[in-house]
Parts: sequence; structure tokens; C-alpha cells
Amino acid sequence: MSRRHTESHRTQHIGWLRAAVLGANDGIVSTASLIVGVAASSASHSAVLVAGAAGLVAGAMSMAAGEYVSVSSQSDTEQADLARERIELATDSVHEHAELTAIYVGRGLDEKLARQVAEQLMAKDALGAHARDELGISETMAAKPLQAAFSSALSFIVGAALPLLVAVFAAPGQLALVVSAASLVLLALLGAMAAYTGGAGMGRGMLRVTFWGALAMLITAGVGMLFGAAP
Repeated sequence: MSRRHTESHRTQHIGWLRAAVLGANDGIVSTASLIVGVAASSASHSAVLVAGAAGLVAGAMSMAAGEYVSVSSQSDTEQADLARERIELATDSVHEHAELTAIYVGRGLDEKLARQVAEQLMAKDALGAHARDELGISETMAAKPLQAAFSSALSFIVGAALPLLVAVFAAPGQLALVVSAASLVLLALLGAMAAYTGGAGMGRGMLRVTFWGALAMLITAGVGMLFGAAP
């Protein structure tokens, strides 16, 4: 009796994880940097909040559109490769069998066994075997434009809402400092969570996101001070 494979691997999360982490990170960094930059220009508290809210909306739409277009392009490429593979399988299955055999030989099987494996896999699902082993396309790794767009937009909104919420309750004179500190803590937590989910070291994940976040806020603060509206 065959046993169903129920093992869970971290690569199963890679599609939504990449989009979600990118969206949340960009939401925190871009919104916090925008708030800090506008606050450093001596703008009013209300102006800072308007800028932050506008950045949240614009950023979420930009992330959704960018992810959708990017992943759709990847999906189009995958579908074009699969269409070509279907034609090749229909017109020259002997060559395709030899091609798959050569792939398995390259991975360490002897030629006889590789030929048998290729024959059995192609008998069951020829296109699936070539998609997976020749083209590197699998169900887990396949491009999913709508999933990527939704994940990025939603995670951006969540990420951007956090520094904006801090800005709402922060004292005007300490707004830039409080938002910066809170955002760095949030970025560190995000980096640790993403690293843990992906099976990587949390310290490294925390360090890389907080470094770039701090750099972004420092630069925008400098720009805000340089072009500040107040004398």
C-alpha cells in the first residue's frame, strides 16, 4: 500500500512569503521614512499625517500593480515554455525521452535506470515531468500573479499602518524620533519572523532589514531638514 507524502517543507511558503515580507518591509520603511522626512522639514502634525496616509494608499496600489505585472510576466514565460514543450512532446517524443534521460544521468543515475525512470514518468505525465525536471516549473514554485499582488498590497498596508499609527499619537516635537525608533523595532521583528519562517538565522534577518530601514530614514530626514519649509 502506498503512503501519501505529508511532509511539509519551507519552500511551500516561498510564493506568498516573498511577496508578504517585501510588502510589509516596504510599507514600514517607505511610510516611516516619508513621515520622518516631512516631520524633519518642520511641517505641521496634520501635514505629516496627510503625507503618511497618502503614502500608504499610493504605496499599496504600487505594490499590487508592480507585483501583478512582474509575476504575470513570469507566468507568461512559463506558459510559453509549456506550450512549446507540448508541441515537442507531440512531434518528437523520442528526442524528449532522450532529453529527460540525459537529465537524470546528469543527476547521478546510470543510463539504464535513467531511461526507465524517464519512460515511466512520461507514461504517467509527460508534460509534468518535463516541466519539473527540464524547465524547473512546479506547482509550488509556479508564478501566481493575483496571489502575489494581494499579498504585497495587504502586507504593505499592515506595515505602513504601524508607523502611521505611531505618528498619530506621538507628540509633534518628538514625532520623528518616536516613529524612527518604533519602526526600527518593527523592522527587527519582521526580519526575525521572516527568517524564522524561511528557516534562516534570525539575527542576520533582523540586522539586514533594520540597517536598510535606518539608512532610508536617515537620508530622508536629511533631505527634509535640507529643504525644510520653516526658516
